[in-house]
Amino acid sequence: MITPLDIQNKEFARGVRGYKEDDVDGFLDLLTLDMEKLLEENKKLKDQIHALNNELLRYKSTEGTVLETLEAAKSLMGDISASAEKRAEILVKNAELDAKMITREARESAERLTEENNALRNRYMQFRSRFKNMLEMELERFDTLSEDIFGEKDIADLENILDEAVSVREDDPSAVGGDERKTIVNMRVGEKG
Repeated sequence: MITPLDIQNKEFARGVRGYKEDDVDGFLDLLTLDMEKLLEENKKLKDQIHALNNELLRYKSTEGTVLETLEAAKSLMGDISASAEKRAEILVKNAELDAKMITREARESAERLTEENNALRNRYMQFRSRFKNMLEMELERFDTLSEDIFGEKDIADLENILDEAVSVREDDPSAVGGDERKTIVNMRVGEKG
């Protein structure tokens, strides 16, 4: 390829009428070919520069979009993080409220069971006391009746009473017999003695 220095240093031989036409035409042909190549290469490079500039603009606009997307993602992550923290706080508060409610219900239930236990214990004690009093009153009544019935009688009187009862009921199969009479008399004598 011809350089600008080649063009400046080129000397043409002088003919009668000036430069030799063939040398000048040959050189101009070379210059023309080189210039065409240069112009074609220049056009290709300009097209390539234009395409690269378009691509650069597209990348710049994409870069802006990417930056905007990154900012939106950062903002969204911040919102999600804040929302998650708020949700966690709400869950913790709900759990604390549930725990307090369960604890309160357990206390109330324990208090109610304690009250019921105390009430049942009081009822039992009252029943026991009443039953004991009733039994003591019946024993006193029994002792009083026993004394009234048997207190003034001695053993001989009891044997006479039993003999009379036996003679009245001889025909009755459920009448008291002699062995039974002695057992009853012995029991009464044991009580007196």
